[in-house]
Amino acid sequence: MTGGVPPMEVARFAQALIRPQQSEKLPPCCAGCATGADVRGWIAVIAQREKLGLFEPEAYVQAWRMVTARNPFPATLGRICPHPCEVNCSRREKDGAVAINALERFLGDWALKQQLALPRLEEGAKPESIGIIGAGPAGLSFAYQMARRSYRVTIYEKEEKPGGMLYYGIPQYRLPEKVLEAEIRRILDLGVELKLNTAVGRDIPVQLLRERHDVLFLGIGAGRGRKLGITGEEGAGVWTGAEYLAHLNRGEPIELGTEVVVVGGGNTAVDAARASRRCGARVTMLYRRTRKEMPAIESEIEDALAEGVRIEYLAAPVEIKRDDGKVRALVVQRMELGEPDRSGRSRPVPVPGSEYEIPAESVIAAVSQEPDWEYLSELNPGTVWVQAAGHGSVESGLWAGGDALTPGIAGLAIAQGRQAAEAVHAQLRELEQPLASQRSAVSDRTIKADYHPEKKPATPRRMPVEDRLIQPEAEVQETISREEFLEEVSRCFSCGLCYGCEYCFMYCNAGAFARLEQVGPGTYFALSLDYCEGCGKCIDLCPSGFLTPR
Repeated sequence: MTGGVPPMEVARFAQALIRPQQSEKLPPCCAGCATGADVRGWIAVIAQREKLGLFEPEAYVQAWRMVTARNPFPATLGRICPHPCEVNCSRREKDGAVAINALERFLGDWALKQQLALPRLEEGAKPESIGIIGAGPAGLSFAYQMARRSYRVTIYEKEEKPGGMLYYGIPQYRLPEKVLEAEIRRILDLGVELKLNTAVGRDIPVQLLRERHDVLFLGIGAGRGRKLGITGEEGAGVWTGAEYLAHLNRGEPIELGTEVVVVGGGNTAVDAARASRRCGARVTMLYRRTRKEMPAIESEIEDALAEGVRIEYLAAPVEIKRDDGKVRALVVQRMELGEPDRSGRSRPVPVPGSEYEIPAESVIAAVSQEPDWEYLSELNPGTVWVQAAGHGSVESGLWAGGDALTPGIAGLAIAQGRQAAEAVHAQLRELEQPLASQRSAVSDRTIKADYHPEKKPATPRRMPVEDRLIQPEAEVQETISREEFLEEVSRCFSCGLCYGCEYCFMYCNAGAFARLEQVGPGTYFALSLDYCEGCGKCIDLCPSGFLTPR
């Protein structure tokens, strides 16, 4: 007997108690972010600024530093990223996902206007020298992370401007040159030496770089477009998508004619099609699957259609017809969808006897891209892509990231550059290698969407369609206003982390929750189980899923 109560009854009573625990969980936005950014964290600093005792500019600076700790390109990615962070946002089904991309762009633009400098992480010059091949997003990200730790860093870039595919592969109307240049300049201001018009393997031997630097990072992009492999492809009037966009961004003249056909359904294909419309051509896109399978950003497809690009689905090129060497037409074959292939998408299957012609004076093949190994035979792995171990380690003293490893979005390349830098730093300083976060993901069932009033997401203003072709380089989408920005951060549910709603404090009869003097996102109340009555009310009320049963 225990106080006159049978032990079995005591056990039953203990099992009936629902005791809470404060447990931070991984939100869907962070799980989906290619750069690995703490999306919830930096939004929380601004949304909860008054609770944290921060003035608005202080909150902006603190949030920007959280973003740039992992991604030094917020103004750039805020324009071009397909924002996978928004795909599984817990608010999506209620009234629309939080417009994280628009928030990041505002914060990035604000920091550029304020001329904020990227802070160093460590002082005191390190003895090791770091060499980087390629000034694209992966190489620049690696350079930034090493330079902020006070290493001596030199980047070798074969082109006349840095940025890689960010500069040469994205049109001005999506990513203005001045924005990209300003964010790159901040990295260089950390003391990074940049050698332009320097192709490693052509202008400087690979072996010399190995002797000069303690560590080499291979950050070449997938700047070489693949051809279609059809009759008539060789000759004037046919470009790969990467080649065509690079010509445009260099300001080199291109004779397109009035009829252009773009083959492909990815972002490069859509960029090439929209850029061709801005050159005055009538443009048809060919895609061998349906709209549902197109990998391009949905809003970019909508813009292309609005600007007059015609898309033919379930169609693939067969032959390019020429008259006197000039492109006259593209022979096209109808396709139908069969069984899924390795990508999980339905395999396009040719329909016999379905060929027809499309008028064309130029053809742009934007079907795939790969790294150019022309001058880098010593580093060529014998395959298209470099095979690397954890964090991009290729061999002793050689690391890689970005499109050298596998094709992907810019955010992924930036993340791979950072991860490699963190691993290199740990190796050089004999520290423990960085480990991935072990936080469990927040469950949809624990998020109380109904606790929040309905608020539609911010919708960035866009240039009227009729003005876009008149001002071909003008940016189509605007940055949201300050008022829209502050309203949008307030829409975040803070999934898996306390945001100080006070429900637990207000409704706990036993007084198990106490206010903290030193507060921060996720740390507003202390929980004492000595006072807990085990009713579970706080768990049922917690809107963010921060409180869960023990």
